[in-house]
Amino acid sequence: MPDFSFETKAADQGYTGIVGVDEVGRGPLCGPVTAAAVILDPEHIPGDLRDSKKLTDRKRRMLFTQIMETAMVGVAHASVAEIDEINILQASHLAMVRAIENLPKPADFALIDGNRAPKNLIIPSTCVVKGDDRSLSIAAASIVAKIARDDLMLELDAQYPGYGWAKNAGYPTKEHLVALKSLGITPHHRRSFKPVHNILYQEE
Repeated sequence: MPDFSFETKAADQGYTGIVGVDEVGRGPLCGPVTAAAVILDPEHIPGDLRDSKKLTDRKRRMLFTQIMETAMVGVAHASVAEIDEINILQASHLAMVRAIENLPKPADFALIDGNRAPKNLIIPSTCVVKGDDRSLSIAAASIVAKIARDDLMLELDAQYPGYGWAKNAGYPTKEHLVALKSLGITPHHRRSFKPVHNILYQEE
């Protein structure tokens, strides 16, 4: 279970705006990559925070509401065009930096999920591998990012029915891959990703 030890260590070093940062959407074939940055209030941390993938949608949404009510939150995306231009890793880092910039108060230390911090991050940071299982702030960020992106994919599903985005969030499920071949590629598909690229290449 995640705890507050990474945040406490940073606070002991004098930092006052300690933000957990996570992203979601590196694997899908379509849609943006989404990042969230969360500064928790140590006096009002929602209970049961953990990796968003280990929660039901109902529980995630309950926690999302609690996080938005008690914490400082920034959310940001990197677009499909940016993913195709600079690659998915760089785009996910771009979304992370934007999410930190979108916080209502400046952060002075970041806990970054994963093993690489964004190169253009201007505040000190620590990378935390499997951070959403280890840091409460990163777990909160994983929940916010997941809900934000899922809701966006629900909107896109209404505009482009047939791909199953409301259920698969753009990941390469069997339904999505079949629809890709039968319905074709939408403006929201990542052309640099192999299944999409291969269909484009065959069409050419």
